[in-house]
Amino acid sequence: MKNPKRSLNNALGKYAYFTGVGFQMLAIIGLFTYIGYRIDQSRNAERPIWTALFALVGVCISIYTVIRAVTRRK
Repeated sequence: MKNPKRSLNNALGKYAYFTGVGFQMLAIIGLFTYIGYRIDQSRNAERPIWTALFALVGVCISIYTVIRAVTRRK
């Protein structure tokens, strides 16, 4: 028979782990977007090309990080 307390702790541990992964994803995208924004701001760009490019790079890196975290956790 399974211990309900152990099962609850395991579920909470997974929840905390994946919540951390979500915040990490948010931080990566935010950091890269901010870098692009600062580049566009320093160049007085009419169109925020660097912001968009760096945001896209941040999304790609964060998706890679999430996939790596999910496959390691199993």
